[in-house]
Formats: sequence, structure tokens, C-alpha cells
Amino acid sequence: MTNPPRPSDDRAGAAPPRRDRRAHAADGNARHVLEAAAEASGEADAVLALVVETEGSTYVEAGAMALFGAAAGQAGWLSGGCLEPEIERHAADAARATRIEWLEVDTRDDEDLLSGSALGCRGRLRIALLPLRALDGIDTLLDVWCRGRVALDWALRGDGSVAASAAAVSREWRLDAAPPRWHAAVDAWMLRIPPPPEALLLGAGPETPMLLPLLRELGWRTTLAERRPRWRALATLADRHLDATPSDAARAAHAGDAVLVMHHNFELDREALAALASTEVAFVGLLGPVRRREDLFRVLPGATREALLPRLRSPIGLKLGGRGSEAIALSVAAQLQAWRSGEEGSPGVAG
Repeated sequence: MTNPPRPSDDRAGAAPPRRDRRAHAADGNARHVLEAAAEASGEADAVLALVVETEGSTYVEAGAMALFGAAAGQAGWLSGGCLEPEIERHAADAARATRIEWLEVDTRDDEDLLSGSALGCRGRLRIALLPLRALDGIDTLLDVWCRGRVALDWALRGDGSVAASAAAVSREWRLDAAPPRWHAAVDAWMLRIPPPPEALLLGAGPETPMLLPLLRELGWRTTLAERRPRWRALATLADRHLDATPSDAARAAHAGDAVLVMHHNFELDREALAALASTEVAFVGLLGPVRRREDLFRVLPGATREALLPRLRSPIGLKLGGRGSEAIALSVAAQLQAWRSGEEGSPGVAG
């Protein structure tokens, strides 16, 4: 029988001088957690677990979040499931006392490893457990972030001061809090949660019913631009629907968006590519084989081709194997996730 991870309690000794720690959250699905937190903000048992520091090998990085105690159930994960029972127990204490609980979970102990009770990861998490009912107005702020294009900034101090802001909306709170369960040079943290990534699909097809929900589960906000009666009903799977021509929709795209040209129609794809050439969109994906891209390039002006080439992924999708609409949707989502995480490599035409 394995022992649960032990919360660290190393308060002995004099506290070193205080300083702040700043961190940007690593890419993850903050959207799922923050949408659930906005819904659960009035619930007495709902607690947001916010990772303020990590060290060593950990499942997540600073800025990662999970929601515990909500009526709808847990949202998000801070480990592969091994740490959640311990975190949930302390979250329940935070909810009952309506106070911040500071939790350090340390799995670096060689003794645990040799005795067979270690969890596999050799790292440390420091977590702030925030009872949502003590954060008046947090739902409004989280809704701003969930609508996209703005970062969410957290500022926490060991004395129980909490502040958060998204665009022009900001809130400050002062909660009861015992000192953190650790001594370190840091007792104030500033964390930035980047806005959810945005994907604009120009056109729908057989891949869309799988691709849109998959992107949402990965944390993306999606817009489908589609006017054709056969496909426009799929707009219910997206966060937003644009009843616009391909050129109008393309010109409305933002520089940080990923835009996927997926009409399964030569002329509509040509119109979309022509419009995208004059935008600053960083990721342009074109569905279809290399021969189709070559045919499209023959009817596009040279200046348009040159403007598109550094940003174009064609054929769109990573080579994962398999055929059919589901395999294509998976390969497209995989490439978008790789690009978002900076793992895709240099932009250029995919062969």
C-alpha cells in the first residue's frame, strides 16, 4: 500500500528577505478550468488550486490550475491523478475556513523512491488554494478572459492579498491566510495566464464535426466562417459563426490567429488565400494535397504567393498515418497544438 504524497512543512529557521516571483503559464487548457470556475464562483465548496512555483520534474508548471469541490466535479489536473486526492483534501479545508491554504507537495524524497511509495515524478509543487466564494466578482473577471484575446494576471502574497485583472477589469481581495508552509526567498507571486488561442476555419467539411470539439478540448476558441447551407449547421460546434464571404472573414482575422482554409472548393479557397496574403496572420493552413496547392498557386499572382509562402502549411496536418476525415482532423489539431507550443519548427510549406 502506497503512502499519500506528504505536504512539506519546513517552517523552521529565519525567513529570508521577501521578493516577488513572476511566471508565465505554460501552454495548457486553462480555458476548461476557468470556465468551470466562473460557473462555480458562488458555490461554497468550490476552490481554485493555482500553482505558484514548481521545481524538478512535475506534471505542470507555474500558472497551472484545477478546480475542486464544484458541484459539476473537478476541472483540470495538476498531476496524472496521483496528487489530486491530497490537494482535494486541503482544498476542502480552505473552503470550510474560507481562507487561503498554502500547500507544498514534495515528491523528491529518495526514501519514498526506495520504499516503493514514490509517485514517479521527482519534483515539488507549491500551490495556493483559493476559495471562490471569498473572491467577490471573480466570475465577471473570468468571463472577460474566457471571451478571448486578453491575458489574466494574478498577484498573490503570503499575507492573503490577492489581485487579478483581465483587460480593463480588475479585482482585489484580502483573505485570511496562515503563512505558507515553507520558507523561501519568495512570498509574493505574479502569474500571467495567456489568452486562449484562436482558430478561424474558413469553410467546413467532413473533418469539422471532430476538429471543432477537439480544438475546444485543447483550449482553443474557434470561429467558423461558412455560408453554404450544407455545412453552416456545424457552426453550433464553434464558439462563433461568421456569415461572411471567405475574403471578408479572412481580412477580419487577427495576427495571432491560426487560419485554416478548408472549403473543399477550389474557387472559395482561392478567394480566401488571396485575402489572407495581405494579412499578418502567422499560421495559414490549406487542406488538400500538394497538387491542389500547386494548381491554386498557378491562378494566384506572384506577389500573393510570395506573401503566403513563409506562413503556409500545405498540406495542413502532421503525418500521423491513417485516412479519412477523423484522421485528418486529428492531424490538423496536432499541428496546431505543436505550433502553439513552439514545437513545430520553422514555418514554411509542408510537403
